[in-house]
Amino acid sequence: MQGNRSRDTKPELAVRCLLHAKGLRYRVNFRPLPTFRRTADVVFTRARVAVFIDGCFWHGCPTHYRAPGSNVTYWSAKVSRNRNRDIETTEHLEAAGWTVLRFWAHEDPATVAHEIAEAIRLHRTAGGSAICY
Repeated sequence: MQGNRSRDTKPELAVRCLLHAKGLRYRVNFRPLPTFRRTADVVFTRARVAVFIDGCFWHGCPTHYRAPGSNVTYWSAKVSRNRNRDIETTEHLEAAGWTVLRFWAHEDPATVAHEIAEAIRLHRTAGGSAICY
């Protein structure tokens, strides 16, 4: 499992490239809450927006996830723990005032980048900072 990337995956890079082209600046693989041991893929600290791009296998995508043929008990438990952790992370960040955006790795990067930019725009129109880091 060491060969599997936890950051800088192709879907993440595609989305980040589009966000950067839109003039948005962000943090990569960053903890939104320093005391909470979870990192988001893309974080806009001033807008308080955390973006997660979840892999279809690791997070159990309802469209693409297929259980492996061997060691089924281990993998089903692993994916279940990942899903539960995702829910816990989202709830914890939202309780702390963050906007959490979750996308699947198979989603169109342009659509994902557009939705993220809209969330940042909504923050700006609600009186937030004009520059997002």
